[in-house]
Amino acid sequence: MPQTNQRENAALFAPGGTLRASINLGNPVLAGLDAKTGEPIGVSVDLATELARRLGVPLQLVAVKSAGASVENLEQDKADIGFFAVDPKRAQEISFTGPYVLIEGYYAVRADSPITGNDQVDRPGITVAVGNGSAYDLFLTRELKSATIVRMPTSPAVVQGFLEQNLSVAAGVRQQLEHDAAKAGGLRILDQRFMVIRQAMGVPKIRGEAAAAYLAEFVEDVKASGFVAASLAKHKIEGALVAKRGD
Repeated sequence: MPQTNQRENAALFAPGGTLRASINLGNPVLAGLDAKTGEPIGVSVDLATELARRLGVPLQLVAVKSAGASVENLEQDKADIGFFAVDPKRAQEISFTGPYVLIEGYYAVRADSPITGNDQVDRPGITVAVGNGSAYDLFLTRELKSATIVRMPTSPAVVQGFLEQNLSVAAGVRQQLEHDAAKAGGLRILDQRFMVIRQAMGVPKIRGEAAAAYLAEFVEDVKASGFVAASLAKHKIEGALVAKRGD
């Protein structure tokens, strides 16, 4: 990254002196809780830590359980940066970087379900469980014309709600679905993704173009340097690809 005034950049992102990073614990690809310490860990935490280091300011993690709550943290000035799937609705208030990882969205059904392909989901009478405010909720809200969307409080609650409410389909990030399906049993993941989630960093638009430009270049730098790939490997994340410039 080009050398710029650290103090000026710190003022853009952390006017209160501490960088507040919103961490969504509802996406296991990006963050979770350390079993020993109970503290947030993951790729998004590593990125926030590195950004705070470069800015020369302390870091405060503001952990939430859903993407919707993470968006609210930025909109309500409870956090300075966040980690989100790029979405046009969110982009009204948030300046997004390019994506740093690509994550796949999939459907899960019961083992005895007649649904065998994605083209059978968007039909009358089909009910689809999603995590409220998640990237795939926003995407499917736009794309599904005939099926009915049923929103669960968080992404980790999707499979349980899908089973308890006897819904037709559960939608989510592949790794989360595979994890929950393995615990529940009797489910299968359809073999075709319905979307690719472009996971990026974001800063409130009111922070200005300079902040957006700095954060965008930061993300390109940590991708190119191997930082993101190393973080994915450290946290044993499979199925998430490091995004290329322009993805």
